[in-house]
Amino acid sequence: MSHSMFDLSGRVAIVSGAASGMGKAASLAVAEAGANVVLADLNEAGAQATASEVETLGVRALPVACDISNPESIRAMFGRVDSEFGRVDFLANIAGEAVRKKPEDISLDEVEWTWRNLVYGRFCMCQEAGRRMLAAGKGSIINLGSLASITALGRGHIAYSMAMGAVVQMTRELSTEWSGRGVRVNSILPAQVLNPGLQQRIDADPRIKDRFLSGIPIGRFGSSDDIKGLAVFLASDASSWITGAIIPMDGGNLAMNAGGSVGSEVFQE
Repeated sequence: MSHSMFDLSGRVAIVSGAASGMGKAASLAVAEAGANVVLADLNEAGAQATASEVETLGVRALPVACDISNPESIRAMFGRVDSEFGRVDFLANIAGEAVRKKPEDISLDEVEWTWRNLVYGRFCMCQEAGRRMLAAGKGSIINLGSLASITALGRGHIAYSMAMGAVVQMTRELSTEWSGRGVRVNSILPAQVLNPGLQQRIDADPRIKDRFLSGIPIGRFGSSDDIKGLAVFLASDASSWITGAIIPMDGGNLAMNAGGSVGSEVFQE
């Protein structure tokens, strides 16, 4: 198989959440494959730092301060992309935050804030990118979801899970609407990816680590770099007949029955 199928040279990618974590990893991955990258994040210094790394790979980087819960901020960013590049080939919707509280305690304002970050803003990103991609007759979009998109987590994830469920259904609908006109839309569903927030929770309660890992057959947490291969694959021509896919990135978590056992444990009757 030719590596040219994964070549993104000359293409323009927009990645939200590019200052850190999976957003930064996805940005570097598509840059390594040859794409110019628009790095969207509220953390301007972090986006600029990622841009510096991207530029060492010989492609263009445009860091943009963008609040993905605010349509005006999103539209202003796309205006800059139009003037700087005149095209959008790939969008990775990765940024988004949520309030984690018990269903009986969370306020409606907190639910709405979560929804604006994870659904409303992401749809606006898809709409703006989609309009440009449809005009060009081609493009690819990734919406980052979560295993909470399709299974329940408990532990105060009600607002997050509702929003992520909407992200997956948004992906299916956009794929159905747009794929016949050249625009593919897919979703990646991570399990627990080790990041500063998760590490803080583990430090506060070490039991969390064993509990989470007991449901991940591969035996480790995810890392931000685990998204790299999927990002390049879904951005490239190698995935030209893949759309509307909901892809777990979870070390086998979703495949495992809730009562299953990791490894080769043997129980005698």
